[in-house]
Amino acid sequence: MIDTRTAPYAALLLRLATGALFLAHAGLKLFVFTPAGTAQFFGNLGLPPAFGYVIIAAEIAAGVALILGVWTRLVAIATIPILLGAIVLVDGASGFYFTNAGGWELPGFWTVVMIVQALLGDGAYALGPALTAPSTDRLAGAYSR
Repeated sequence: MIDTRTAPYAALLLRLATGALFLAHAGLKLFVFTPAGTAQFFGNLGLPPAFGYVIIAAEIAAGVALILGVWTRLVAIATIPILLGAIVLVDGASGFYFTNAGGWELPGFWTVVMIVQALLGDGAYALGPALTAPSTDRLAGAYSR
């Protein structure tokens, strides 16, 4: 049974943590690998180097949106292809366990986390609208008048 009193705070905590992780990943690409280095890495993977800049921007946008709670479900779903791409193109060849050489354990788990976030929705203290149908409680109230 879902505890409806605490579930919004669980969604909030998950949203804040994943948003911070996306910002940290973007920061790694910006400040450690540099945008030019990230673009070169994407080129070495056989992708257009400009795609590296797109991923940096997407990670920043996703991180900020998740932290603020803006279109949480949509953002969570939109990040899944990025994470699956990391598994297929970067970490998957290194096996399951995530080490300095890679591995798909972490991006695989993170993919599941984003699916869970999409299912949970915004949670508490979100600024943006949820992509949900009206709750039955609101509908019941409308019909009882």
